[in-house]
Amino acid sequence: MTILLVAATLPEVRPLLDALGPHTTGPHTTTAAARLQHLATPSGTRVDLLVTGVGVVATATWCARALAARPYDVALNVGVCGSFAPAFPPGTVVHVVSEQLPELGAEDGDTFLPLQQLGLLGEDEDPWRGGRLRCATPPANAVLAALPQAHGITVNCAHGDEASIARLLARLSPDVESMEGAAFMYACLTAGAPFAQVRAVSNVVERRNRAAWQLGPAIANLTAVTRRLLDSAWT
Repeated sequence: MTILLVAATLPEVRPLLDALGPHTTGPHTTTAAARLQHLATPSGTRVDLLVTGVGVVATATWCARALAARPYDVALNVGVCGSFAPAFPPGTVVHVVSEQLPELGAEDGDTFLPLQQLGLLGEDEDPWRGGRLRCATPPANAVLAALPQAHGITVNCAHGDEASIARLLARLSPDVESMEGAAFMYACLTAGAPFAQVRAVSNVVERRNRAAWQLGPAIANLTAVTRRLLDSAWT
């Protein structure tokens, strides 16, 4: 079993690294070698950790390079996210099963026109399905299956204005937002790699209020779930 573990930033996986420790036996086998660390797991599963950097450009680029360099049984994206849904308060760990790019389109006055409405992208044009990137057949894993499922959006600018949040909720009704999820899913779908995106809620999406964020507990919960995922069976 080989797993590509993808995170945007080192702090999101630092407790995991501290718990497992990297090892570097054998050569790196990807052009993204400078960003890969091999993790030691109790189960003996080979895990390559890829820290991409923040945002869709960095994530899409490094994921595509890693997936092109060698086959992986599973690609797993872990990180934190903001929540729009009362059902997913800070600390909740979710399996993000679909993604949209709400900023990809054009403005027409107060109206936003997505690429599909502009005629630049079909609703079901690969790898899109119904205007979303979807994890339609996630790898079978008992830990993953037990997580609540969420629908995500991926943004370049995290929401922090009441009016823009209200418009977004009316248009797309997302559960969570991140700055990398759709890029990871797009790379996996185009590469034909089995994948899952798992995120822990660090904050409610509202007027920017860092004092209310619960980053520490979110990362602690994410670490616990990720360790269980890495040590459990995938089929």
